[in-house]
Amino acid sequence: MAEVLLVIMLVYVTMVYGPIAAFLVELFPTKIRYTSMSLPYHIGNGWFGGMLPLLATAMVASAGNIYYGLWYPIVVAIACAIIGVLFLRDTRGTELETVE
Repeated sequence: MAEVLLVIMLVYVTMVYGPIAAFLVELFPTKIRYTSMSLPYHIGNGWFGGMLPLLATAMVASAGNIYYGLWYPIVVAIACAIIGVLFLRDTRGTELETVE
């Protein structure tokens, strides 16, 4: 049963990681696309995703509640959703190629 759950979670992750590259690429003009997409993406994954096990374990150890470590990913997800709603614009119908 654990393997079935892991496969289901893997399918969900691939459903997110497939379109996220196209979404992130369209946020920036072609002249600065790679750096402006890659740097924050990898720093964000490394910091928030890489530090998740350490910080969640530290939170659980300090609070003594096994569910207390879930607050870190919840707060990060809520912050990302709020920032996305406030600051990301829709690029549908926008010319992305810069002409000089």
